[in-house]
Amino acid sequence: MMTLIHEDEIRFEARDGYVLCGRIIAPDNPRAAVLISSGTGFPMGLYRRMALAGAERGFACLIYDYRGIGGSAPKAMRGFKADIVDWGRLDHAAALDRAAALAPGKPLYAVGHSVGGHLPGFADNARTVAAHAFITVGTGYWRAHEASYQPSALLFWLLYGPACLALRGYIPAGGLWGGTALPRDIFLQWRQWASKPDYFGHYLDQFEPHQFDAITAPIRSWSFSDDRLCTRRSAEDLLALYPNTPADHFRLSPADIGATRVQHHGAFKREAAAFWPQVFTWFDQVSASASR
Repeated sequence: MMTLIHEDEIRFEARDGYVLCGRIIAPDNPRAAVLISSGTGFPMGLYRRMALAGAERGFACLIYDYRGIGGSAPKAMRGFKADIVDWGRLDHAAALDRAAALAPGKPLYAVGHSVGGHLPGFADNARTVAAHAFITVGTGYWRAHEASYQPSALLFWLLYGPACLALRGYIPAGGLWGGTALPRDIFLQWRQWASKPDYFGHYLDQFEPHQFDAITAPIRSWSFSDDRLCTRRSAEDLLALYPNTPADHFRLSPADIGATRVQHHGAFKREAAAFWPQVFTWFDQVSASASR
């Protein structure tokens, strides 16, 4: 029987009232909810196909843009105030509540791409999530990138980014950056964290209260051998920042999922469709284990 999928563009308020853009992709009578949180500078449209795949398996999915990104960007980026902790405390937390409402009384799962896997520890309601799937989630420490990528990272942090801030007051879309426009404080905080081997872990005392120690739901992390940003070291260093959760890490090659390349964000493209069932099957396994 064909599953009827509904898609609806929505607007919902972050914890401080800032209006965020999202899209619900859900079947009738879902058996669980999934929040998909994007990587830095990636608009929510990148994740639509994976959300559709989840909806076809009975999961009600929510994709959304953080403040300053895509449909949640202000009309004028210069002077706009937002940082990565805001994305976690204010935007991700509100999105978790909105996703949970799609399947009341049923499990809530989370998929995080890149920075999307950093945010749960900043959200005060992250413990409502039954399991977290991380996809190319690592630290941004520049020396943990592949050696061939490190010069590009330093160029971005030390020359290109500061020049953009001096000229425009923010990081414009495209160019050397390649993503959507980024607010000034996002870039500056990200650069600060990228200078430390333990990334934002070096600064966690500044962000109390946080939930990194409190999260105990399982995390499964997937990374890919051709991703020069999220190396094995980077992914495993990031998992160490969630010390009290059972976590595992699968390092795949593109060939493992029938793709020619995946890199940092290709896991969400059509060519990687064979990968998506791994995530939703794991959520089913977590659910089955919890019901025993």
